[in-house]
Amino acid sequence: MTESSPFVSICIPAYDRPHTLIELLNSIDETLSNDIEVVICEDKSPNRDLIRDSINSFKKNGSLKIRYYENEENLGYDSNLRELIKESSGEYIIFMGDDDRFIKENLGIFIGFLKSNNQLGYILKSYIQNYQNGLKENFYYFGETTFFPKGIDSYKLLFRRSVLISGFCFKREYSLPFLISDFDGTLLFQLYLLAEICINHPSAYFHTPLTAISKHKRHKPMFGSSEKEKAFYTPGDITIENSINFMKGFFKISDFIDNKYKADSSAFFRTEISKYSYPVLAVQRKDGINNFIKYNKRLRKEIEINSTFYYYIYFIALIVFGEKFCDFVIISIKKILGKTPRL
Repeated sequence: MTESSPFVSICIPAYDRPHTLIELLNSIDETLSNDIEVVICEDKSPNRDLIRDSINSFKKNGSLKIRYYENEENLGYDSNLRELIKESSGEYIIFMGDDDRFIKENLGIFIGFLKSNNQLGYILKSYIQNYQNGLKENFYYFGETTFFPKGIDSYKLLFRRSVLISGFCFKREYSLPFLISDFDGTLLFQLYLLAEICINHPSAYFHTPLTAISKHKRHKPMFGSSEKEKAFYTPGDITIENSINFMKGFFKISDFIDNKYKADSSAFFRTEISKYSYPVLAVQRKDGINNFIKYNKRLRKEIEINSTFYYYIYFIALIVFGEKFCDFVIISIKKILGKTPRL
């Protein structure tokens, strides 16, 4: 990093969401402009012209350094993340979905933490999820900011907790040897980076919430438009096939890591995901009980994450009470405990 280079690159894979993209840019604290650059790679979406115009207008009225790129073809989510890494220049990268936002007052605190601990390769953030009914769910994974040594154990501890792209932070230099295309179409390239970085470098969990997401916005995904994603995802919907393929991608990465490092992480993750399988199950509850039961059968047969009784508790509760009530119970438990319970 040169003297004039930014410390952090906020990297945004943009696709067809001009309005929420501007909301995200507005959530960045402009008093941090000397430390930040924003890198946007637009992936040839139908609203490319509107996205371009919106960004140009935003740049005229703000002080943020924004570098905007347009892919010549639709690369897909995973490949676009690699483009962002290549185009960025910061010591650290923070990935953000184009429909998420920062908690503005906490971004400077997070950057200060990075500057004080710039030996870290990956930093797991905490975040807030907002629901349409006004409920807020805090995702605190540990009771306080925590540091982890490099190695397989840290990878196994942080992998499942790091699926969400919002606020995904890592040291750019440490990612450069691993910009491979093996996992294109999984929508989980960031998890492969996490695995390699955590195995080879120290990592941490940062307890102050960095980002906020809206759950209802995530019910209309854009994935499946690129050639590499078409076989796995249907744009604008979350079908059973989409959900099954997403879980298969998760274990494609862990199997790769197991073969490379002689580890046993896939077996470990099947048990761990079973304990915390509520979101994996709940994603298909909204389309009715028959659809939900069909999905459950495929999960048990193809993914094999039904190894603990927690899986069946979630399954039965979702059938009997539905997703909204179960969400309320889980949020209430987290509020009482002050963090996600360890099962």
